[in-house]
Parts: sequence; C-alpha cells; structure tokens
Amino acid sequence: MSLRLRDLGRFCLASTAVALVLLGASRPADAQLVPGAGVIINADGVLRTQIYPDPTGELMRQRIVQAKAARPVDIQAVSKLRKISLNRLEQAIEAQAAGDRKPTEEMLKLAGLTRIKYVFYYPDTKDIVIAGPAEGWVDDLSGRTVGITSGRPTLELQDLVAAMRVFAPGQKGGSVVGCSIDPTQEGLAKMQDFLRGIGGNATPNDTQYIVEGLRTNLGLQKVSVLGVHPSTHFAQVLVEADYRMKLIGIGLEPPLVKMNTFIDKANAATSVNGLIRWFFVPDYQCLRIAGDGTAMEMVGEGVKLVDENEVVLAGGQRRIAAGEKSRASTLFTTSFTQKYAELSARKPIYSQLRNLIDMTVVAAFIQQQDYFGQSGWTMPTLMSEEKFPIQTYQAPVQVETVVTSVWKGNRLMTPVAGGVTIQPKQALSSENLLQDERGATAHAKQEISLKDLKPGQWWWD
Repeated sequence: MSLRLRDLGRFCLASTAVALVLLGASRPADAQLVPGAGVIINADGVLRTQIYPDPTGELMRQRIVQAKAARPVDIQAVSKLRKISLNRLEQAIEAQAAGDRKPTEEMLKLAGLTRIKYVFYYPDTKDIVIAGPAEGWVDDLSGRTVGITSGRPTLELQDLVAAMRVFAPGQKGGSVVGCSIDPTQEGLAKMQDFLRGIGGNATPNDTQYIVEGLRTNLGLQKVSVLGVHPSTHFAQVLVEADYRMKLIGIGLEPPLVKMNTFIDKANAATSVNGLIRWFFVPDYQCLRIAGDGTAMEMVGEGVKLVDENEVVLAGGQRRIAAGEKSRASTLFTTSFTQKYAELSARKPIYSQLRNLIDMTVVAAFIQQQDYFGQSGWTMPTLMSEEKFPIQTYQAPVQVETVVTSVWKGNRLMTPVAGGVTIQPKQALSSENLLQDERGATAHAKQEISLKDLKPGQWWWD
C-alpha cells in the first residue's frame, strides 16, 4: 500500500525483520564495525541487537592468545581437509559420559571445521565421514566461535545434531526447515487504519509522527521456526540471519561490500505497493555425487536470496500480488546472492547460515542414501535430548518493528517480511544433482584412509 504526501517526497519502510529494539544510541549499522556483534533474546522471547565494542582490538587479541595456549597444537593447525567419522565421534562422546565427563570442546566444535565439503561412506568400516577445511578457533566478544586464521565461524555439533534429528535414522524425514518473521493481521489492519487517518494532509514536520505511528501500530512481529526446535542454536542463527539481511536491504546496516540495496534502488513512483517478502533458500544445484553413491561433494555458496510480493488488504489479510515484482527488490536479492561469498567473509552470520543449509542437505543425503541402515548406526546418544541436550536457548518469539525514513519519491511504502526456507530434498532430486563426470569426488574419497586411526580417534588430517 502507499500514501501520497503533499508537497514532498518521502520514502518510509517498516520492516518486520528489522523488528528489534536497538540498544543504546547506536544503529545496527555500527555493529559490524567491531569484532563482537549479534543478537540477544530476553526472557519474553523478544530479539534485541547487542554490540560488544573493542575499538583497539586488544580484547580479541587477548582471547586469541588464551585460545592458542589452551589447546593442542595439532587441532589448531590450519587444514585444507580435516576428516571426522560421525560414528566414532558419538562413541567418543559416549566414552566421556561413561566416565561422568561432558563432551570436550573439540567435539562440540567439530574439531574446528569451518565448512563441510565432502560426505563419504566406507562400507568396509561402516564409517560415515564428513570432511572440510578446519583451523583453530576462538569465541569472539559476542560468543560466536570463529576461526583464528580466517575469521569464519566454526561448525557446531549442536547444529549438525539438530539437522540430523530432522532426517533421523529409520524415519522418512521432514521436508522444510526454516523460519519466518511476519506482521500480525491485527498489526497490519491497525497500520492501514493509521495511514487512512493521515490521508493526504501530511507535511515534512510529520515525519517523526508517521514513523512512530507505523512502529506502534504494526506492533510486535511474530517469529515462526519450522522443522527444528525453536530453543536451539540452529533456530537462533536462522532468525538472526533473516533479520540482519533485511537491515541491509532498508539501509540500517551497511553491507560492507559493494552491492545494490533495496533502499538505494527503490523508486516510489513504480515500486509495488504492499508487503515485500525476502527469504533465503538453498541453491539446490549444490551437490556432486559419485556414481556408487558413497561420496558427495558440496559445491558453490549454496545460498540464494529471493523475493515475492503480497498485497495487504483492508482487514490486514495478505495475498500474493499479481503483476510484476518490484525492480528494486529484485536488484537487491540478486545482488545479495551474487555477493554472498563476500558478505560471508565480512559478516560471520551469513557463513553460519550457509553452514546450516549445508548441514541440513548433508543430513538429508545421509538419510536418503541409507547410510544409517548400511552402517547400523542409530545415533542413540545424539538423538536423545536427555543424553545430548541442544534445546538450551531462549526461543525467539517476537521482534519489535523498526521504521526508517528516507526522502525519495512521494509515497509511503510499508513492510518487509520473509524468512529462511530450506527444502533439502530438492537438492537431492535428479534434476538438481551434478554428475561426477571426471570422478573427482570419488577420487577424494579413495585418497582417505581409516586404517591408521587409533582407538578412540574420531578426527584426523
């Protein structure tokens, strides 16, 4: 919907995914200029931004020194291809529990893996192996675990377990994992009433009144988490990535890379009225599988940002809009996708999102290929919330609306919604699979030997 304003050009965007209470006077834009930035969730389940200043970098340098001193040299080494046997990892966790000990940090951080590049199955030993680049790690000031050398987030065992519980042994598995942040029907109806009350009588002096009116009338936005439990780290990453992406789109957080944003490209005279939805999906052509099905390679960045338009009706209902999409919206989502690798390098949350998508696709692949049945592995410990708890986070339930205003054109444009939608089985459909024509994926598996592993060893370079 739009509102024409008398004798001025005004562009305002109220975003459901920008729906956070910003702490202090700083915008989220300032957050990524320091090593520690992220979100926190209060006892009521409301997301808020949090900034951890370190202007000289001294706090992070101290953390790195402490991290290096606390761990063996071998696991801190930068590795192009570190391997982990998932079966043996669970056995090691069970051995810890038998001695009344918790899993080690090396187990919880998957030996410093920063990405999954391969999945292998070895029929002779019944090992299910994941492999990828790895390095030593440190917790940044926000608590996000990142590689000391690359700064890229380390994979978390709790996230892999969350994905594998969706595609569990002996089950058919779910179809969708993701999140959505959306305005309520009541909030949209109140917003419509508010805009009708303004009519065409607004002046430049009314900017603050309109911004505040949009924020309060839209009210709290609803967070929905699909497929995984909302009280997991997995869910928190999904929601943060969605929220931060929309901050970039409307100009409240700098992307730190050269790209098109919605706020830069929007033309109020031609933009689609109503609700614009931006949501992440996997790049489903991301798998290369060996002919015998015992080796799989992840290729590309694996993430796309797409858009969709909806019309907001008088009563706050929503329906898919007919006609063309907003050009500014399409330019933003296309640019975000093209720049995803650069964005991930500058903003760790997007590497984390990509890793979640990779892990979900990997879990679906392991289930589809029946590696569980072939190996006889039922994940008795990792499947149990009692034995290996991952539902330990405050679930995100709501976010508050943030509104930004920019002089542009002569219309008042309203909210953005969206989320993350992962349908990993689409990546496993025949039309999306990439063929291992030169045998490189199969060769990578053959290059790895498990015969020299010691008892209790679950990772190696």
